[in-house]
Amino acid sequence: MADIGQAGRTQLANIEKKTGKSLPTLAAELKASGLVKHGALRTHAMAAYGLGYGDANTLVHVALQSDGESAARAAGASTDDVLDAIYTGKKAHHRPIHDAIMIALESLEDVEIVPKKGYVSLRRKKQFAMLGPKTNDRFELGVNLKDALDGDRFVSQKPGGMCQYIASLGSADEVDDEIVAVLQRAYEAAV
Repeated sequence: MADIGQAGRTQLANIEKKTGKSLPTLAAELKASGLVKHGALRTHAMAAYGLGYGDANTLVHVALQSDGESAARAAGASTDDVLDAIYTGKKAHHRPIHDAIMIALESLEDVEIVPKKGYVSLRRKKQFAMLGPKTNDRFELGVNLKDALDGDRFVSQKPGGMCQYIASLGSADEVDDEIVAVLQRAYEAAV
């Protein structure tokens, strides 16, 4: 998982292999279904092609070109290009934090990495974490975990938000055993 672009390409190749159809064919079939909402298309893809949630979600993103990665791919950009756009200018100094988290996650299987416009979503069956620069001076790691977290590093968020806990990180050195353990717990809970 060290090469985010390779992980995405592998997932898309696996979708083609599982379905026996090319991505353009799958996208055309999804568009021809008459469904327009992402969730309805994802449910349709799961039923029609026997895909799991993560694969169906990625397929719909590609078909609709609704996320940063697939939109960039349609424009000829790689995942790394999308990440470079997130970590540019005054936010460039946050990239080593992102990279440290990605390295810490290398041992986890079946992680879907979805770069969005200003952050990166990490998913298994559902989103378990998100990371990226909140401001020029602040990098945030959000996790979805219903369990209570000890300590004061992760701050509990109001219900209904994108994550239950957020930790602010100032450098790659802060991606330590505690951060990795919380990410592992969130990953394991995202089933």
